[in-house]
Amino acid sequence: MTQATIEKENKLIAKQYKELLRISYQTLTHDDKKLIRSAFEVAVDAHKDQRRKSGEAYIFHPIAVAKIVASEIGLDAVSIASALLHDVVEDTEYTLDDIDRMFGESVARIVDGLTKISHLKKDMNISQQAENFRKMLLTLNDDVRVIIIKIADRYHNMLTMDSMPEHKQVKISSETLYIYAPLAHRIGLYNIKTELEDLSLKYTEPEVYEDIKSKVEESKEEQQAYIDSFSDIIDNSLKKEGLSYIIKGRMKSIFSMRKKMKTQNVSFNEIYDKFAIRIIYKSTIQDEKFLAWKIYSIVTDHFTPNPVRLRDWISSPKSTGYEALHITVMGPKGRWVEVQIRSERMHEIAEKGYAAHFKYKHGDQKEQGIEIWLNKLQEALENANSNAVDFVEEFKLNLYSKEIFVFTPKGELRSLPKGATPLDFSFNIHTEVGMRTRGAKVNGKLVPLNTTLHSGDQVEIITSNQAKPNQNWLDYANTARARSKIKSVLREEKKSIGEDGKEILRRKLRSQKITLNEDVINKMVIFFKLKTSLDLFYRVGVGSIDNQMIKDFSSSYNNAFISFFKNKIRRNPVPEDINKEEITSKYDMLVFGKEEEKLDYTLSQCCNPIPGDEVFGFVSVSEGIKVHKKNCPNAISLQSNYAYRIISAKWVDSSQEEFKADIELTGIDNLGLVSEITDMISGNMHVNMRNLNFSTDGGTFKGQITVVVKNNVILTKLIQNLKQIGGIDKVARL
Repeated sequence: MTQATIEKENKLIAKQYKELLRISYQTLTHDDKKLIRSAFEVAVDAHKDQRRKSGEAYIFHPIAVAKIVASEIGLDAVSIASALLHDVVEDTEYTLDDIDRMFGESVARIVDGLTKISHLKKDMNISQQAENFRKMLLTLNDDVRVIIIKIADRYHNMLTMDSMPEHKQVKISSETLYIYAPLAHRIGLYNIKTELEDLSLKYTEPEVYEDIKSKVEESKEEQQAYIDSFSDIIDNSLKKEGLSYIIKGRMKSIFSMRKKMKTQNVSFNEIYDKFAIRIIYKSTIQDEKFLAWKIYSIVTDHFTPNPVRLRDWISSPKSTGYEALHITVMGPKGRWVEVQIRSERMHEIAEKGYAAHFKYKHGDQKEQGIEIWLNKLQEALENANSNAVDFVEEFKLNLYSKEIFVFTPKGELRSLPKGATPLDFSFNIHTEVGMRTRGAKVNGKLVPLNTTLHSGDQVEIITSNQAKPNQNWLDYANTARARSKIKSVLREEKKSIGEDGKEILRRKLRSQKITLNEDVINKMVIFFKLKTSLDLFYRVGVGSIDNQMIKDFSSSYNNAFISFFKNKIRRNPVPEDINKEEITSKYDMLVFGKEEEKLDYTLSQCCNPIPGDEVFGFVSVSEGIKVHKKNCPNAISLQSNYAYRIISAKWVDSSQEEFKADIELTGIDNLGLVSEITDMISGNMHVNMRNLNFSTDGGTFKGQITVVVKNNVILTKLIQNLKQIGGIDKVARL
């Protein structure tokens, strides 16, 4: 690089630094600026010899992350300094002790958390990814800012991913959708969550993304005209009340439109609620609620509201701190429009999440605010020993689920995810209350424990010292907290009964002249069609495997032992040669088990099976199903030591495989239509129909047909042909 280029780059770095201070959302004191300056100088020095894949100096990345933290998320000086230093310990010669010495314990703790996350394995399957996610969440124990800076880091990586190879773009985008977007949503960073989802779609489905993006651009003028016509109608009424406000429209994100197109099976033009209208008003904190309802009253004077779609998050804010009044009204041109009513303070909280919440608090109050929020997240993390994939799935359910608000008998308001039951409520009150639940009353009436709660319900839990969790409770509970506690208790109980069962089994087998060892246990697991030895011991412990059943096993075991020695004496017949080429060309797909299911598998390297070989599947602990040849050197060892993990497998001809598909049709009912549809399917296209269901209502019809096809091409052609029939409005695959 020339001297002139280096000087130009240095000027740009200095400019970016000044902008970082200028755009900071929190007010920075002299000490704050000093801390940020020191962090900036250390970061510049540490990364001076590093460059990104795009060729630019590496330091631009930490500065960009710090700018996101300072402006878009709005955190404090400690966070900004930590963001500048977030890659220093991982990538350079500086150590954590250096950071602690120079910047103090808080910055060192955050940088340490960020370094731990970076050290987690990069190439991973889904369960490793889930495990890493859990480890990442557990760093919240140290400092919530670790997660927030990590989200900002990922956000900037997503913004600058163009120079990466395609497979990495897809992997990082998928991980972002799986982990970081739900987290941003949970923290209340709605803008960043939306950006992360849109950017992920850009790399996972580029054609779809560009198509929707171009259509959004084309419809911008039309949308603005609609917002103006809406504003004109209520403008005078709002001004008469002396309100100071702005009205603006917000387009739905590309990702959410894509989601709607998929779930509702509609095209872009068929989505009616492509945007929401926001009315943001000036107000003192005392008058906020009063003015929100006043604006609600004015809007509904002019436009008819949809009574089912009123959301009052001012009286009961979301657990993220979000406050607003949402109403859906019938706007101009007969379109449903969502109207969001917020004060300027509420708008800041919606844009910045928790940071804005803390801006209006001072000193101890600010610290307590973070603590309360941390504790809420901590509840979902309490059982760190559960299966990692279940943990992530349950955690994600709680992240994205809508909330309901229910009352305790004393009138205290509790927030629960939508779909929660009285059992979830009891665990929300306290783990001990949950464990001792005997029954529940909702609004004074005794109800089953699996009753779905609704906002406004008053719930009373009846407890008993004799009550304890049972297997059915897992069907009654929906929240991660309740399910993890119930699973934990059931596991412990099963282990305890299993230990007793093992001793009972040892005693009963001894009377049959059989010693309980690994081989006998494996054979019993197979004999009783179970999955694990614990299942076996547990069933003996509870008596569902009784004396007679154990005797039946003993006699089959002894007979098998005798016939084994007889067979050893006989010579095995030599198998005939197989025409490998013929079989390989035809039988190219593996299916497993009696049901001949298609499952994910890998071919074992110890014997390299090819299509046509006689094979079996072995369920390994960490690598899923591994396929071995039946004459593999390891086959005997696997089949004798781990018989309960063996799964039958065979090759089949994939070209002959048939698939079931459900097609839904809607249209205008007329005579002979059903006959025309069935002729088209079975007569013209020779496709088999398995199920046919038509219903008519007020001159329209709705039909559902199950067809059996060999591939997607035939199905697409069938759908196109059905669309040509007169009277049919829509044909879609379910």
